[in-house]
Amino acid sequence: MNRWDSTPVIRFFGGRKLLFILGVILLIGLNILIFSSVGFIFDPFLVFIKTVALPLILSIVVYYLLRPIINLLESWRIKRIWGILITLLALVGIITLLVVLIIPFLEKQLISLAEELPRYLQDLINTTDEWLRNSIFSAYYTNLFEDVDGMLNQIPDYISSYASETVEGITNIISTVTNVVVALVTLPFILFYLLKDGHRLPSYIIRMFPPKVRPEVSSVFKGIDHQLSAYIQGQIIVSFCIGIMMYIGFLIIGLEYALLLAAIASVTSVVPYLGPVIAITPALIISIVTSPFMVVKLVVVWTIVQLLEGKFISPQIMGKSLHIHPVTIIFVLLTAGHLFGIVGIILAIPGYAILKVVVSHLYYWFQKRYNRFVEEENQYKIQ
Repeated sequence: MNRWDSTPVIRFFGGRKLLFILGVILLIGLNILIFSSVGFIFDPFLVFIKTVALPLILSIVVYYLLRPIINLLESWRIKRIWGILITLLALVGIITLLVVLIIPFLEKQLISLAEELPRYLQDLINTTDEWLRNSIFSAYYTNLFEDVDGMLNQIPDYISSYASETVEGITNIISTVTNVVVALVTLPFILFYLLKDGHRLPSYIIRMFPPKVRPEVSSVFKGIDHQLSAYIQGQIIVSFCIGIMMYIGFLIIGLEYALLLAAIASVTSVVPYLGPVIAITPALIISIVTSPFMVVKLVVVWTIVQLLEGKFISPQIMGKSLHIHPVTIIFVLLTAGHLFGIVGIILAIPGYAILKVVVSHLYYWFQKRYNRFVEEENQYKIQ
């Protein structure tokens, strides 16, 4: 028996495995302590990451959308560089067409909705107020209304105390707008080189590893590439289908601002579970103010679209490529949203898919190496 396993207590808790696990936990804790003490060293690196993150993420998304087209043109014996230029010019043409034809109409609807939204909200408040005053909750509602009225009288004090935070918030908005403009300006250049040399990048990185582990590292890159490709391409197609179905449904029931509401539903659908809830809110407000029957028609349209998307469109387009349980998706979205805000919510699922690929391969390598070590140790004992 090994001397590490001779103590009954240690043997009861797993013997040498226990000491190995405790050693790993101790090393992780020491690394965290050291990094937290000298974290200022990594501030320039964090600033660099924040600067390049947005244009890089946008470039990766567009890269996975355009890569099949580039590969198709290359299979038609068109040089890759010319295929990239043709595709980018076509993309610019499509964007220009959208800006000229659809954006002005959406802008008119958005301005009209912004002008009418206070009236919709006031009608909704009046309707809700009348219903609550005549319901069984009238006594509780009256007390709550008095408390709210007292809090409203203190608003000027709150405004004066938080004036500095408002200035800071405006500064953050200006910084965000600047980052977005910089990202849009640098996007074409990053995208061009990604489309030109992106397929060679994994092989360059793999060469940095020892030859013995290169096959395993290559499988990791293939898994990550498959997950990102399936998610990005599938999600864009699903979002487009949802927007089309919503627009048709809103036109059938005669809901105002059909195109704008369908566009909102299409954009927000990239966020699983939370997106539909966000998208239905403005449509629900408009339908409640319009008539109770419009609410029923909206619920019918929304239910049909969600059923078609969940039962037919998503399974056919995205399939089961991510293999993520719905409860896991909810937890990941809530955690990412709390840590990183709206950006975290959008990137939560693909980020989790990448992390899952890496962790699963690391576990497989560890298990393979550990089993090999156990077999060699057993053979040594037999001899």
